[in-house]
Amino acid sequence: MSAPPSGGGALINEVLTDDELRAVLTHLGPEAERDAFGLVCRRWLRIQSSERRRLRARAGPDMLRRLAARFSGALELDLSQSPSRSFYPGVIDDDLDVIAGSFRNLRVLSLQNCKGISDVGVAKLGDGLLSLHTLDVSRCIKLSDKGLKAVALGCQKLRQLHITGCRLITDNLLIALSKSCLQLEDLGAAGCNSITDAGVSALADGCHHIKLLDISKCNKVGDPGVCKIAEASSSRLLSIKLLDCSKVGDESIFSLAKWCRNLDTLVIGGCRNISDASIKALALACYNSLRSLRMDWCLKLTDTSLRSLLSNCKHLVAIDVGCCGQITDIAFLDVEGNGFQSELKVLKISSCVQLTVAGVSSALKSFKALEYLDVRSCPLVTRDSCEQAGVQFPVGCKVNFYGSLLESDPSAERFF
Repeated sequence: MSAPPSGGGALINEVLTDDELRAVLTHLGPEAERDAFGLVCRRWLRIQSSERRRLRARAGPDMLRRLAARFSGALELDLSQSPSRSFYPGVIDDDLDVIAGSFRNLRVLSLQNCKGISDVGVAKLGDGLLSLHTLDVSRCIKLSDKGLKAVALGCQKLRQLHITGCRLITDNLLIALSKSCLQLEDLGAAGCNSITDAGVSALADGCHHIKLLDISKCNKVGDPGVCKIAEASSSRLLSIKLLDCSKVGDESIFSLAKWCRNLDTLVIGGCRNISDASIKALALACYNSLRSLRMDWCLKLTDTSLRSLLSNCKHLVAIDVGCCGQITDIAFLDVEGNGFQSELKVLKISSCVQLTVAGVSSALKSFKALEYLDVRSCPLVTRDSCEQAGVQFPVGCKVNFYGSLLESDPSAERFF
């Protein structure tokens, strides 16, 4: 280090305490500025490391121990692997043992697609991470109730649990959550198809603060479970996703309309027993909250449902009625006269075979903010027919005329 200035001024490291340097660090904005702070000298690097809260790494046990020693203030750790480029076995139980013993203050842990971990390692997290409130083990295919029940028992502050694609999970885990994790707010269990109404009902008995629930493709869940969670969570429930839950019908929607007046997002695609009556009730009950609604392949729905939603739900930004074959041009006639300016940004009407260019034109007159329009597999609505009719799409609106219905567009899917 260079000598003090000739005027006798003190060096900054001699003047500022560690606490004062931490205060300087907290006022730095971009990550690059904070990283530059640590390049000044070893002391500043030590302070910067102790204040770092988030870590993302791919590391074995030895490296994890070093990370824990250097970043003692870390609260969030992400060891997720890419689903398409996973390094098997990647993260293993030995890594979880180190995490449980060395990152005792951890609040958030993400282990998505870590296919090498088992119940043995996950159970250790329950022993060591008593302050954990968010755990994501989506698509960790070896995990079963045994390991995650240990987490539920030990991590009773848990508020968010994502177990999407963990097919070995059953009702037993939901029962354990209902007894231990009473502050749970967010459960993502899509594809856990051994879960039944009994498990969802048990969850509702103990966890009364559920805000976000995703049980898509849990095809053993039907009206009894959904009705129970709707009543228990009541106005706290903001989002419920029931994609391809074939046993879900009108009773569930009526219950959501009755109890969940703050519902923001509803996914009922593939629930083919839902009819206009329940959707009309939902539109009237959640007119001030509903923003995103996916109900593709709900084959009983007609223009009545869609008109009710578009005419009442003033904050609706995205709706998907793809493959609802009874939807016609009538759904979009004169809906601009509903007393408010529509905020709709995403309209998916793919494979609505009765729709014509006239219906699309009516929709465009009402939805000035539209950013994405999906008209794939609508035989009467093509690029040529729209050009011939002089249809004017909003500036910046992406119109999807072609492609497989199996292909999703991220610009639209983010709403659902």
